[in-house]
Amino acid sequence: MPTVRGHGSTYANAKAGMAGGAAAPDFDDSEWGSVTLPHDFASFQLPEESANVSQGYRKRGIGWYRSLIRLDEADHGKHIELQLDGISTLATVWFNGSQVGHVWSGYNSVYIDLTPFATYGEALNSLVIRADAVAMQGWWYEGAGIYRNTWLVKREQVHIVTDGVFAHPVFADGRWSIPLEVTLYNIRKRAQQVQVESVLIDAAGKTVARFSAPAEVGVLARQVVNGSMRVDSPNLWSLEERNLYSVRTRVLQDGKLLDEVTTRCGFRTQRFDPERGFFLNDQHVKLQGVCIHQDHAGVGVAVPYGVLDYRLRRLKELGVNAIRCAHNAQDKRFYELCDELGFLVMDENRMFNPAPEHMEELIWLVRCHRNHPSIILWSVFNEEPSQGTEQGYEMVRRMTAAVRALDTSRPTTAAMNFGQFEPVNAAQAVDVAGFNYQYPSYEAFHQKFPNVPMTSSEDVCGYQTRGAYLTVPEKHIFASYDDDAASWGTTHRVGWKAIAEKPYVAGAFVWTGFDYHGEPSPYEWPSNSSFFGIMDLCGFEKNAFWLHQAQWRKEPVLQLAPHWNWAGREGQPIMVMALHNMDEVEVFLNGRSYGRQKGDIYEMNRWQVPYAPGKLSAVGYRGGKVAKRFEIETTGEPVALKLTPDRGFMLGDGLDAQPFKVEALDAKGRHVPLAQHQIVFKADGGDIIGLGNGDPNDITSEKGDTRALFNGLAQVIVQTREGTAGTLKLSASAPGLKTGVLHVDVRKAQPWAYQATSQPVQSIGGWRSSPVDPAPIDPNLRAGGTDMNSWGWITPGTKAKPAEQTGYVLYAAEGWLFSRVRKHGGRLEFVEVTGPCQVFIDGRKIGEKTTDAPGPLQMAFPPGLDKFRVSVLCPVKAGQAHGLSGVVRLWSIS
Repeated sequence: MPTVRGHGSTYANAKAGMAGGAAAPDFDDSEWGSVTLPHDFASFQLPEESANVSQGYRKRGIGWYRSLIRLDEADHGKHIELQLDGISTLATVWFNGSQVGHVWSGYNSVYIDLTPFATYGEALNSLVIRADAVAMQGWWYEGAGIYRNTWLVKREQVHIVTDGVFAHPVFADGRWSIPLEVTLYNIRKRAQQVQVESVLIDAAGKTVARFSAPAEVGVLARQVVNGSMRVDSPNLWSLEERNLYSVRTRVLQDGKLLDEVTTRCGFRTQRFDPERGFFLNDQHVKLQGVCIHQDHAGVGVAVPYGVLDYRLRRLKELGVNAIRCAHNAQDKRFYELCDELGFLVMDENRMFNPAPEHMEELIWLVRCHRNHPSIILWSVFNEEPSQGTEQGYEMVRRMTAAVRALDTSRPTTAAMNFGQFEPVNAAQAVDVAGFNYQYPSYEAFHQKFPNVPMTSSEDVCGYQTRGAYLTVPEKHIFASYDDDAASWGTTHRVGWKAIAEKPYVAGAFVWTGFDYHGEPSPYEWPSNSSFFGIMDLCGFEKNAFWLHQAQWRKEPVLQLAPHWNWAGREGQPIMVMALHNMDEVEVFLNGRSYGRQKGDIYEMNRWQVPYAPGKLSAVGYRGGKVAKRFEIETTGEPVALKLTPDRGFMLGDGLDAQPFKVEALDAKGRHVPLAQHQIVFKADGGDIIGLGNGDPNDITSEKGDTRALFNGLAQVIVQTREGTAGTLKLSASAPGLKTGVLHVDVRKAQPWAYQATSQPVQSIGGWRSSPVDPAPIDPNLRAGGTDMNSWGWITPGTKAKPAEQTGYVLYAAEGWLFSRVRKHGGRLEFVEVTGPCQVFIDGRKIGEKTTDAPGPLQMAFPPGLDKFRVSVLCPVKAGQAHGLSGVVRLWSIS
């Protein structure tokens, strides 16, 4: 943003539509590169030691985004709303040169009414967003830029506002009902009478309940319509049976449909019992939860829906039934997937601050997500210094009041790492006490406050490096035996035992389900991602995965650690660990038993086995019978690469993406766990958008086409191209190895609805008009530097008006040329001029129009100029229309 100097510039700067610098509609972006949203520009940066360790050593900074939007004349009169699902971290939004919105959090959606600023037809609309990623709201990798989806929503003049339907079923007095709340808005110039109708539709498409009511909506006013639908014997939503219903709400006027919104919901009950924990549909459920951030290897926080789906299915396979959104709202698709897959969600607010702008963020979170049956808790903060004080209590009291004003069906909580025993503290202002890493305090709190429900909101913080079995501090490597943990936390085994054996603790939320960029505690450079995850950055399993799967899933689980490639350690004892849920486990090496042990589902079981190449195996017993077998072999040298997709097909919509696993195999087709080869990827029929390998110490790029295997594995993320169908071919190659090749079916998909945009074009604005003069006016004539009155301001594209007297009028605008026009020249386009005129560039005539009727005018624009002045001299006759009745713009010819 340039410094404003001079009275004229200062005067203009204070006016609507007159933003300067890169926010200006006529700013030169003709040589900027194009990006595809969602977009995390920090994920394109290489780690640099001088950058912030908590942000994964990726530079962030300021990012500017610009687009030109063309709204059809058919959109004229509609309500036009811009929806920004997520920008990291702060942002300012301009539309047609006017500042229309601010983003105060990197994790909340923002809805901006563009209706009063919009133009239609040939007049292009300038949308500019300045993303400030210098600001930080977290101590983890937050990404940078417009990293979630951006929407332009067009509605009729009377409509349902965004997030304006609340339809969460409740069970009371032995009956099920859906209390309805529908919020309407009216931009017409008179109050409107409308009819609101809602129907409940089951999974088979059958209507099972109805509601209808009239409403009067005032001018530029919101009107809330309340109602209820009674439902007999609905199918319940649960972790196992995800029965989802749809509430279709319509607004009609004289039989004409004005708006329609479909809201999904689920019937279920929930309660936190201070003695017995959590109940879903009156069935006890121990919360087997994880905390997650929102980034992934290769793509940062701009996670495609296909990758998000992969991550949640990985958690489902692990045995997770609950997820804590740490420490912020997730993408809207995340909550839909939790409803569909069956997860219980602790939804968490980011900023602990009841000031108005941050209270609005909390209100948005509840309004946006409150229909999801998966959500069971609203968390208002995480680990705040004031949580054990009266100030913290008063802050929380106001925040929970705001939540309860919007939703009384779910309790509030706060993730506290101290302070629950202080005389006045934040836990006293929430419904469920949340504990972070306070294992010794569970019993004491329950004894002192026996009527307060409690849960672990964050626990464990165990360190593991995937595929590593020796802790080497100087190399920033942790063994995967679950023996290393942060000083404030504990191991996975100890953490779960402390919760599983206490029925009054509702459950656990392990830190974390996946590794994440940034916060590489306890190390720093070159470590640039965490060591906490049950899975690594790619979603590949660490041993914590099998450990928790054994504890959390009912079916037989048996896995052995480590791998069995220990050349050079022949005869030396190797620690062998069984991760299982068996009554007994027996371990064998090359057929020789090394002992049958009674199973310990908390601590797991270990053996010291002298290394010899061959087959390491285990047999698990339940009730004295063999229930599960597992074996692993010493492999040969790698000879080939193998690619494995997450899914068998993809959609050719240009947005679908999925991760592919690449691994090295020996001559017998066995996975080689020590392979570290540099892989080169090639995609035909799709685009590589990210790479990863799960190594927290890897500082190479996560973009491009090459990535090294880390302990035998790497990942490539490929996205389809819009409008494609057929086959996507992916290959992985490395010197000395057979190339891995994979073909994936790409299916034709319904294209997404896109708002029409334009290539960069210089709109000529800032036009002044001289007073009418009886004689021709010198095209070089200018208004005085402080003259804001004798020369008028005009906006090209407005309807031409009749002249009040006969004579001449001079229209003039000036500015700096776009770089492409400076270099190559261009085409000056007047979309419509009413009446005859002559056009001058810097006083030199370049074109004219001789007819009275409105019509277009185009002419060549010369190269080689930097600053320009366009003058249009119009002879006018009293009573006849004249002027720039269409927009004026300058196109590059290159």
